Amino acid sequence: MKQNHLSVKSLCLIVGTGMFFSMLAITIVLSILIKDIQILIAGGILTLCAVIWLWVLVMLFGKELSRFTSDLCCTLDHMIDGGEEPKQAEHRETLFARISHRLIRLYGIMQESRRRMDKERQELQMLVSDISHQVKTPVSNLRMITDTLLTKNVTEQEQTEFLHGIRSQTDKLDFLFQALIKTSRLETGVVRLEKKEERLFHTLAQAMSGIVYAAEQKNITVTVDCPENICLAHDSKWTSEALFNLLDNAVKYTPAGGQIRVNVEQWEMYVKIDIRDTGKGISESNQAAVFRRFYREQEVHDTPGVGIGLFLAREIITRQGGYIKVVSEVGKGSTFSVFLPSR
Repeated sequence: MKQNHLSVKSLCLIVGTGMFFSMLAITIVLSILIKDIQILIAGGILTLCAVIWLWVLVMLFGKELSRFTSDLCCTLDHMIDGGEEPKQAEHRETLFARISHRLIRLYGIMQESRRRMDKERQELQMLVSDISHQVKTPVSNLRMITDTLLTKNVTEQEQTEFLHGIRSQTDKLDFLFQALIKTSRLETGVVRLEKKEERLFHTLAQAMSGIVYAAEQKNITVTVDCPENICLAHDSKWTSEALFNLLDNAVKYTPAGGQIRVNVEQWEMYVKIDIRDTGKGISESNQAAVFRRFYREQEVHDTPGVGIGLFLAREIITRQGGYIKVVSEVGKGSTFSVFLPSR
């Protein structure tokens, strides 16, 4: 029988038997050499006492080991099932206590991993539900338009109007997918923001170029006050994307003939970028909700958009150590303030 296949009790029995015969043999040899029967008696008594105490030790150790093994199996079952946390051992200096301490740490890691997986699963379910909801409307409109073109005789003017409708719905789908791609690339870490020391003026100019035409179409006056010497570490491309989303939002919800003002200030710890418009404003109860993915107020469903621009803007700014604050009053416009760390 190989030693690594022996049980603890078998090993103790072998050791105890070996010790008994060894001590007995030594006692007999000494008694023969010295020729004194008392040595043999004393040695026999000592051997018997040693065997008795060894047996007591084995029994106590076996009992403790059996209890620990039972507790360990029960603890592992609870850990697998995600049940209660393992209990800390009473004696902190024992081997059992050290094993118990590591089990508690392992349980904590497993629970955190399980919570993270549950959160990711919930977010994925919400994302799929939101995408399904957002895609349903343009797809239904496209199906209705194409069915009309295929089943009814329409005039050339009506065909042109239907084609414009198809183009509008496909543009909405394209915008939705592009926004989702950008968001997912940020959230999954596929794209990492690379902060470099650059002039904020050029980043803001790049964002402004995307809304000039739309602002002109609505006769909206846009003014910018940004010192050209302000430099800070930021990702110019993605920061420009965030600022564009805020500016585009301002253009969408500002009526024709309105105003948009962009003001940049250098603070001690942050650079503050205010984007102020004269639009419809946001009620106080909805100001926190506007940064949620796909959130749109009931009153603005006729305005083009899918409700992901502000969410993406906040993600970009937050990942650079900044934050966005909104101050708004219904009927008097809104001010979105972007704070980027200047150090």
